[in-house]
Amino acid sequence: MPEPFQFLPGVKLVLFGVNTHNTNNLKTTPDLEKGGTSMQWKGRQGSANVEDRRGMGGMGGGKMIGGGIGGIILVIIITLLGGGGPGDIMSAITGGGNGSTVVYQESAQDKELAEFVSVVLADTEKTWDEIFRQEGLDYKEPTLVLYSGSVESACGVSGASAGPFYCPGDQKLYIDLSFYDELQQKFQAPGDFAMAYVIAHEVGHHVQTLLGTTNKVMPLRQQLSEAQFNQYLVRFELQADYYAGVWARSAQGQQLLEEGDLEEALTAASAVGDDTIQKKAQGYVVPESFTHGTSAQRKQAFYEGFQSGKLGGMNPMAAGNASGW
Repeated sequence: MPEPFQFLPGVKLVLFGVNTHNTNNLKTTPDLEKGGTSMQWKGRQGSANVEDRRGMGGMGGGKMIGGGIGGIILVIIITLLGGGGPGDIMSAITGGGNGSTVVYQESAQDKELAEFVSVVLADTEKTWDEIFRQEGLDYKEPTLVLYSGSVESACGVSGASAGPFYCPGDQKLYIDLSFYDELQQKFQAPGDFAMAYVIAHEVGHHVQTLLGTTNKVMPLRQQLSEAQFNQYLVRFELQADYYAGVWARSAQGQQLLEEGDLEEALTAASAVGDDTIQKKAQGYVVPESFTHGTSAQRKQAFYEGFQSGKLGGMNPMAAGNASGW
């Protein structure tokens, strides 16, 4: 088995390469079916690997919720202090909160969303356990952490502005449920399968950690220029999108998907491309600053994983030219 991940301070795997989280004028929670099709998820078993820290500020701990109740995880784009600049990301990582407990009351919609992500997480567990078993490997299931406002992980204290992320240091996925309002409204990526794509992407980063890929890519940050390292980051993130597609292929085989679900995932992948985000944020793009791939690359990576349904595909270490993705 690969060596344990060697944690680098300030490094975590997040969904976007820029600070995207702005909840002004957003609803508290999304309607899981509004604006998109509904997956066949209700009545399915949820994951036992969900930890609820909502209302706890930046403190650790939290209660575990299993069965049909749940947590949430997201798609992963690898941004190492990237996006709007080191100051912005460091603020998101270390300035999430003061560690105080805040009052949190779960609404009916929050509960449904938590149950949904728990079911999706459980389905990823089944998929990757089977794939790893076929390769003679053991799949260690990640924990999904629900939080509100800020959260403490092995990667530091993070605010909601960091977006959904995976921390290799503790092998946990983190998400503030309010992110899904933003996915639906700001990024125009509605539908519950768009949310499922986010979760599957973050699980893809966990797969990379278990296979030793993370351990190969991350140390390059200290050896290469930012532009050179970004080439590896792009392919690393695209591989996580590819793995999300592998899971989607399995979900289709289990009759979890409905007509239109695949399109929702492709729309979400396109919406979080570096070029799309930069155009919206500043009106122009800076290709050498890309860390997660263009909209077209992300869509293609997800679709190729869906077509293949296999573990192989895409080698982040062959990052001489990521334009093909």
